[in-house]
Amino acid sequence: MSHTFDASVLREYDIRGIIGQTLGPDDARAIGRSFATLLREAGGETVAIGYDGRMSSPMLEHALCEGLTSGGCNVVRIGLGPTPMLYYAEASSEEIDGGIQITGSHNPPNYNGFKMVFQGRPFFGADIQKLGKIAEEGVWSSGSGEVTERDVMGAYVERLLEGLSGVDVGELADLKVGWDAGNGAAGPALERLAEKLPGEHHLLFTQVDGHFPNHHPDPTVEANLADLRALVAEKKLDFGVAFDGDGDRIGAIDGEGRVIWGDQLLMIYAEDVLKNHAGATIIADVKASRALFDHVAALGGEPLMWKTGHSLIKSKMKETGSPLAGEMSGHVFFADEYYGFDDALYAGVRLIAATARLGQSVTELREAMPAMLNTPEMRFQVDESRKFAAIAEVSERLKTSPGPDVEDVNATDGVRVTTKDGWWLLRASNTQDVLVARAESETKGGLERLMAQIDEQLSLSGLERGESVGH
Repeated sequence: MSHTFDASVLREYDIRGIIGQTLGPDDARAIGRSFATLLREAGGETVAIGYDGRMSSPMLEHALCEGLTSGGCNVVRIGLGPTPMLYYAEASSEEIDGGIQITGSHNPPNYNGFKMVFQGRPFFGADIQKLGKIAEEGVWSSGSGEVTERDVMGAYVERLLEGLSGVDVGELADLKVGWDAGNGAAGPALERLAEKLPGEHHLLFTQVDGHFPNHHPDPTVEANLADLRALVAEKKLDFGVAFDGDGDRIGAIDGEGRVIWGDQLLMIYAEDVLKNHAGATIIADVKASRALFDHVAALGGEPLMWKTGHSLIKSKMKETGSPLAGEMSGHVFFADEYYGFDDALYAGVRLIAATARLGQSVTELREAMPAMLNTPEMRFQVDESRKFAAIAEVSERLKTSPGPDVEDVNATDGVRVTTKDGWWLLRASNTQDVLVARAESETKGGLERLMAQIDEQLSLSGLERGESVGH
């Protein structure tokens, strides 16, 4: 017996597909069997599995469990919950050697997938390709593992509350916060958390519903924050927090209804974290604002620009000993008093803690940030065979003849070019056949000149910025 996956399913950071078309129970079974084979080779034997609220998740969970046990691994089923709850189950238990969350994250309802952790480290890239190869060759370990069930949500919520350690909760009695779970997997944990938090909390859409009847659960798209914005305005709340479908990405708005983007949230967190970790390395991805890197440096921290992708960032944090990292997409990683994985519920608690420790409201902290003009993340279709080649061409051209305006060319992940007007970025997506572009300036004219440079470089490679496509 062997199994071949659809070519589109094995991604850089996770496994993802369309139910009934490119992903089904046979795939889940093969993933379980292959993962078990790799884990047993490495000396492990116990895997925690959880799942999100999509209609297809229980079916995939059942098949995954079959694959893992027939590969000789014991399975701890933790049930429905956010992805970080699965990470927590793996990180907080010595007997658990790996974890798999079944989740479609922020993709449309007919998608689903798997996020994995292996002996305390992210499982991605070459690991996922190896998993596919084992399945294709059918060289699986065999056995008959045991299945147990464990309710970890109570312990997980208590651990989240530790994010307020050292804060005088009495000071937070008047705090008023809005939360939007978007009918995603974070809902039930959020309800338990809000009951225990100081202050007044107003919750939206905590009922898990894989059809996402109210709005799509992607807090990086401003339109999806409309309900939260209305709630904050109506109840005169201090700020609002939103989650994606599986609870590992955060979005936020201040008391005035302004969006606080991923890099802006990181500015707040960095100010808080650097108080206790002077000179620490703070990591952000190449899409983040220059204002963030400048802010970290001004606070005495060591800003580090790194590649986009939650698995890549987590690995870099371990390598550098960084206590805090984040991405524009809303993944925020705390390793100062937490486990270093991306947990939007914990990030929400830490936002409350930061306002208390810094003695300023979220609105005041947002107000103090420099006004930058930036484009949204523009994503446009480019043939898979061209996307990396085009970026290489742009990079080569800018190295050999940068032009009078160019001050710096950073090739950490794609090409990020700094000029006197600001900066622009072109990079190839690791998960789709798209190029990603972004630009930031302090003036409208500057932004237009930066966009013209992007278009010129694309044109020189025979491409143009087409219609923007989603994640």
